[in-house]
Amino acid sequence: MKAARFSRFGGPEVLEIVDLPAPRPGPGEVRIAVRAAGINPSDWKKRQGVMDQELPQTMGHEAAGVVDELGAGVTDVAVGDRVFGLCADGAQAELAVLSFYAPIPPSLDFPGAAALPAAVETATRALDRLGVGSGSTLLVSGASGSVGSAAVQLAVARGARVIGTASPANHAYLRSLQAEPVAYGEGLVERVRALTPDGVDLALDVAGSGVLPELIDLAGAPEHVVTLADFAGAREHGVTFSRGDSGRAVHALAEIGGLIESGRFSLPVAKTFPLAAIAEAHRAGEDGQVRGKLVLVIE
Repeated sequence: MKAARFSRFGGPEVLEIVDLPAPRPGPGEVRIAVRAAGINPSDWKKRQGVMDQELPQTMGHEAAGVVDELGAGVTDVAVGDRVFGLCADGAQAELAVLSFYAPIPPSLDFPGAAALPAAVETATRALDRLGVGSGSTLLVSGASGSVGSAAVQLAVARGARVIGTASPANHAYLRSLQAEPVAYGEGLVERVRALTPDGVDLALDVAGSGVLPELIDLAGAPEHVVTLADFAGAREHGVTFSRGDSGRAVHALAEIGGLIESGRFSLPVAKTFPLAAIAEAHRAGEDGQVRGKLVLVIE
């Protein structure tokens, strides 16, 4: 099969499309013929050598496609079913093994489904850790990106009041998601307190922009704050750093379909690229000017 991989660290030019042996599903897993695969910031961080030091590395951990082989014990899907989900690595390929999966919501195409798994799981994991529920007031720092906007919508669906930080250009978008937008940067605490004088119940840091002290001030204590992006700051300030390897919220994959079909959740696909144009996709993502997911389409 064709797959994206790199054998040395560096810029997008180190990415290659190579021939690799087809993977086989283990117990409880399914193999799919990949139709679309999501691209995430972790992809270029790995390519740069910031996250992992293993070489070579295959790319991607979320995909959507058609089941073509079942692992032992799998009875909830059949060959030919449309599914989306998460795999350990190698999702950006013609074939991928999904460890966690769910049926694609009927209203979504393959790119729309491939945009979901990482953002939905990550956001749900953080909200579960914080205990966000009806009556909570949640501040999301970095609310307009894929994970941030997923967290906003999922928190609203739980009955929470959500305040989200973003640049002014994204405030209308946050309002469309039923969040109350505030600008990030100096004076954040004062702007949030203008909306909620007593601060917030809980805070989620998606952007990792050094705002943990301000979030702790607003939420009242480090235990009321979770970060997805500031490992060093979490250690310094006693805040929980949420990682997938400490337990994934895989229940989110099965639950998101109902919210999508009822019109209460959406995650836009900003642009699609063929697998052969993966370097171009990385450049677009690293520019940081795209709102919505970047997705590879595999024909």
